[in-house]
Amino acid sequence: MPRRRSRCGRAVVRTADETGPPSVAESADRHPRIGVIDDHEISILGVEHMLSTADDLEFAGGAPTVDDLLATTHGVTLAVLDLRLPDGSSPRANVEALHAHGIDTLVYTSAEDPFLVRSAASADVLGVVRKSSPAAVVLEAIRTAARGESVPTMDWAAAIDADESFVVDLSPRQREVLELYASGESAARVAELTYLAVDTVNMYLDRIRVKYANAGRPAKTKTDLYKRAVEDGFLPMPRRDPAS
Repeated sequence: MPRRRSRCGRAVVRTADETGPPSVAESADRHPRIGVIDDHEISILGVEHMLSTADDLEFAGGAPTVDDLLATTHGVTLAVLDLRLPDGSSPRANVEALHAHGIDTLVYTSAEDPFLVRSAASADVLGVVRKSSPAAVVLEAIRTAARGESVPTMDWAAAIDADESFVVDLSPRQREVLELYASGESAARVAELTYLAVDTVNMYLDRIRVKYANAGRPAKTKTDLYKRAVEDGFLPMPRRDPAS
């Protein structure tokens, strides 16, 4: 099995083959091909080993980020996705990027952060499975998701149940203002970038705060707005210190 060191993360990019994308005829004869996205090589190796025991699934490759997997691995039909990645990408953005390439997603996580699980659930994943689950449970979850079916787990059910109140419904303009302001721009700078009046920007911010307050997630300060924007996938998560 060839290995390469990724330039975008600490984990090793592992691919099952490097022969290019399969033909239509080859794809029709193949079993579902599973890609693993995780910045811990041990997690990729663990899933690869589980898949080696199944005669109806194929390990396609593993990488520390979605971009790395898409660049190095062909024919993936299901992605097994960790929620915290080294490029600071949000779960929602990652799921949407995979969907754009016709790839379904199963979240594979320690589930230590319910905000991240809910963010992924809001992007229409097939399910959530804990890394602490027995190997047989994980393998069956992958097999079910590979058929395009939902994987019913308590973590996923809780995320869906909470989703309606968790994700605040912002208009495209409100989201644009939030992203700029919460990322550090002043109201005056946001007005300049969006061609709005400063009073209009402040009006948008007031409405955004009201929506979050009504959802039980108050955002009185600029720091609070930043946290809410990250939680909802409007802004990327802060990068982790590589030394930590």
